[in-house]
Amino acid sequence: DNLVELANWAEFLVCAAPGGAGTRHLVNADVLTALGPKGYLVNVGRGTVVDTAALVDALGSKRIAGAGLDVLEGEPAVPPILPELLQFENVVITPHCAGRAPEARTAATALLLANLNAYFTGKPLPSPVSLAKK
Repeated sequence: DNLVELANWAEFLVCAAPGGAGTRHLVNADVLTALGPKGYLVNVGRGTVVDTAALVDALGSKRIAGAGLDVLEGEPAVPPILPELLQFENVVITPHCAGRAPEARTAATALLLANLNAYFTGKPLPSPVSLAKK
């Protein structure tokens, strides 16, 4: 409900959310409708956060003004819905490169160094990765 309220207020809805079951299709038809015909969706997080079929529908019916997508549902494979997205002049798709800014590389390097330091000093890792199979 809060995301619908936020979309109703916003002109640009920028998603940088992680993927996973809790965020799958977080941006759905209701959110896109609330964003409105002057609103733009930008997704630089994970492709699964946006219900792509609902996005195509919202773009086709002009319920939103446009979209900028650095990630797509179904990556790394080419999503079957990509041709439908490419038909719109008000959609910009980039090849998953939003995180390549110098600041992003600096932050990633700092996190790597913090993890290495923690590992070699026997402390808990700042960002552990589970290798257990799901």
